[in-house]
Amino acid sequence: MSHDPAPTDAAQDAPPDTAPVAAPDARRAVAPDVASARRRSLAFHRNFRQLWIGDALGQLGAQLTLIALPVYAVETLHATELEMGVLTAAETIAFPAIGLLVGAWVDRMNKRRTLIVADVVRAAALAVVVVAGLTGHGSVPLLVGVAVVMSCATVFFDVAHQSYVPGLVGLEHIAEGNAKLQATQSVAIAVGPGLGGQLLRVVTAPALVGVTVVTYLVSALFVGRIRHDEDLPPRAPDRSLRREIAEGLRFVVGQPLLRRIVATTGISNLFGSVTGALMVIYALRVLGLEEAGLGAVLSAGAVGGVVGALLADRVTRAVGEGRTIALAAVGWVPAFALTPLALPLSEAGVPVAAVLIVGQAVATFCIVVYNVAQVSFRQRLCPPALLGRMNASVRFIVWGGMPLGGLLGGVLGTHLGVVPTLWVAVAGTALAVPPVALSPLARLRDLPTRADAAS
Repeated sequence: MSHDPAPTDAAQDAPPDTAPVAAPDARRAVAPDVASARRRSLAFHRNFRQLWIGDALGQLGAQLTLIALPVYAVETLHATELEMGVLTAAETIAFPAIGLLVGAWVDRMNKRRTLIVADVVRAAALAVVVVAGLTGHGSVPLLVGVAVVMSCATVFFDVAHQSYVPGLVGLEHIAEGNAKLQATQSVAIAVGPGLGGQLLRVVTAPALVGVTVVTYLVSALFVGRIRHDEDLPPRAPDRSLRREIAEGLRFVVGQPLLRRIVATTGISNLFGSVTGALMVIYALRVLGLEEAGLGAVLSAGAVGGVVGALLADRVTRAVGEGRTIALAAVGWVPAFALTPLALPLSEAGVPVAAVLIVGQAVATFCIVVYNVAQVSFRQRLCPPALLGRMNASVRFIVWGGMPLGGLLGGVLGTHLGVVPTLWVAVAGTALAVPPVALSPLARLRDLPTRADAAS
């Protein structure tokens, strides 16, 4: 459900558009009431706007890659189920391997600089795929190696990204900021695969990856335009890296509600990776969709994510934050079941694309609403100096099973077949629901904040 120094409390509580500016300029003067109205929306927050645009470009590039690389592996390199499982595992292997270390490092590092370097590294890694593909030297092992490098860079980006938002916009605007970023991601998911599928009809997969290289570089350019002072938290000379990592883990494990959310997300991600490892093979080889058809299905289905991001704040206000998390988890199970059901329903005359579109739309809607609520809760609950380590600890746990899930999908797909393996994934996803659905979260409207945890 795939992110320096922590800002001071003063920075956290400041209004959203309080970045340092030059001396007053009469030509740029704004009436107090207008300025106040603008501060109520992050759309007028200059620094957040740069992050928002940069994130949008990066997300679009990531979605183009998401369809280009698997299609390249399956159609051109003739990858097997097991090879696709290994590729899926490589895409997330860095989270369990170095995630905790990265969390401690990010809390000591400048987050803006970290985001820029991560974007540049990802662009460079994908450039290797472009060159290899265009010169006829592409191979599955090369894709796996690039995926590992991308995974490492993404760990740094992901942890720094989520740790950056609270200090950039203030605690009172966290939900709005997360909702806007989730909406952007959902739009990218909606547009990217369909656009990629259509482009693959006229250009090669490596050429499409080249477009992604450009988006990552431009993303780095916009993030570089952010002007926000970050204060490194004081660190005693005797503070060891191990102790700092342990603090992040203890915080996550020590919060009962957060612990349940992490369990649900981790189990869901494990079995979601089983599905992810086989989805392209299932769509192209079993269901007989073309590349453009696969892209269209993924794009149409992701419209649910856009709707979820747009309605997340309203749903949370109407239902309550805790109840929203529980209900969203319950909702995504039947949605996931529609993927393997597409085959028998098609034999009964139901269009394959229609079944997949409904399943993707409902699942993505539930996931986005769930993410907005739980990420906002985490950010409000955690002390500023622990944000990087908290986010890294959460990622370590919830993403740690994804490489195993990818490998499991490849192995089971080889020995059981694609469709039975997809049903195993659905059953596993159902196991993710009880930790939040059968907990106090299902009864709570308002979840505790940092002040509540400290009292």
